[in-house]
Amino acid sequence: MTAKFQTALRLLFPPRCVACGALVESDFALCAGCWREVTFLGGDVCDACGAPVIDGASEMSPLCDSCLYDRPPWSKGRAAFLYGGVGRSLVLALKHGDRTDIVRPAAKWLAGAAQPLLKPNTLVAPVPLHRWRYLRRRYNQAALVAEAMARNLSLPYCPDLLLRVRGLGSLEGLGAAARRQKLSGAICANPKHAEMLHKASVLLVDDVLTTGATLKAATEACLNANAKDVCVATLARVAKDT
Repeated sequence: MTAKFQTALRLLFPPRCVACGALVESDFALCAGCWREVTFLGGDVCDACGAPVIDGASEMSPLCDSCLYDRPPWSKGRAAFLYGGVGRSLVLALKHGDRTDIVRPAAKWLAGAAQPLLKPNTLVAPVPLHRWRYLRRRYNQAALVAEAMARNLSLPYCPDLLLRVRGLGSLEGLGAAARRQKLSGAICANPKHAEMLHKASVLLVDDVLTTGATLKAATEACLNANAKDVCVATLARVAKDT
């Protein structure tokens, strides 16, 4: 009976590409055309920020030039794809378009990208939203992806490990220094999770890594609360010249 119902349901509502709406073979998937337009990251990438590097460069140094010059406070970082084209459209649809159906494939892609960062019992947590922005948006897209990814990987997850204690307004268009100044003191560890965070290996999840200022503030909050180490994973990575 259930099989017949599922067959009828698929006839009425066939699976469609999460990016363009074209017919696809399975739910929560990309069509072949959109898949080709997403630059998934793997192979030669910076070990700290996940940015693509020149072929073979990772054998000489695990870091891109930017991270060699200004090493992030986290241990390692990865991203699922570059922030551009269809990838950018997916992130924006999830972030601003109430497209929470994108969470399922996004979590799968990010889980794959984050494999080199994982340790036993890695604690997964999202970069927090300030409460006013949360009320306007009604959800934290980073938290949705982080929770689904942790579930896929059978890892512990804490949605409020960190708190955004100060609203900032938009960070779009600001350079790294301006973002860092604006974020100073804006993120802290949640006191009620102090014991959980103590000596923990933390994986912080966010939607996009641009300058890294937000993730730096979140990482420093974890380290100040005596986390053992922190890695970061983002759905998308803004391309940079390295």
